Amino acid sequence: MPITTIALDADDTLWQNEQFFRLTEQRFADLLKDYTDAPDLNERLIASVTKNLSFYGFGMKGFALSMVETALDVTDHRVPGTVIAEVLAAGRELLSYPIETLPYVDQALDALQQTHRLILITKGDVFDQERKLAASGLADYFAAIEIVADKTRATYARIFERHTDGPDHTVMVGNSLRSDVLPPLEAGSYAVYVPHDLTWSYEHAEEPEGQPRYARIAHLGELADAIARFDGSR
Repeated sequence: MPITTIALDADDTLWQNEQFFRLTEQRFADLLKDYTDAPDLNERLIASVTKNLSFYGFGMKGFALSMVETALDVTDHRVPGTVIAEVLAAGRELLSYPIETLPYVDQALDALQQTHRLILITKGDVFDQERKLAASGLADYFAAIEIVADKTRATYARIFERHTDGPDHTVMVGNSLRSDVLPPLEAGSYAVYVPHDLTWSYEHAEEPEGQPRYARIAHLGELADAIARFDGSR
């Protein structure tokens, strides 16, 4: 039996996301420039975000709280409350950026839904992910939508059992090697990596080159060919 289900990531696979966090990081630095000369401000912010993943999870809420924590830390708690308020406002602005789908997304989904079951697997804040999906206009393409706290082998195994004919007949597609490629491969599925120029460093990992169930494509317009190659190699 061939591949019957295509699972896709959302942020920076279907639409732009990381670029808005980069803009917010710059806004954060501008707000603190009169209160600290820390040369590693961005690195300290990212370290705080990473540390706090186990408390706040992925998404804008954890990012906003980590900005506040970092602002207090780098200024020894001397940063004015007015600046903290502006930092929080910058975090809220992440909810107002327009949704910009990436190249070939609509064409690829329109064609692939004719031949495969499509499901969406995304991680982050439920409210924010639902907002972005609604704004994207892509929700109707998907037979199932899973918004998860993290993407692990166990997460994928559970989703594959619930929504697919099994991992042998499923491919996961996304821009993160750490979240969208390695765990589903461990769960027994196929995986397609679609690099994005601004993928967060936390999501970087070693490519599983030579893995027969792995492929790398330049954009979603090449996805159908990658899946055909998987089917042809059976």
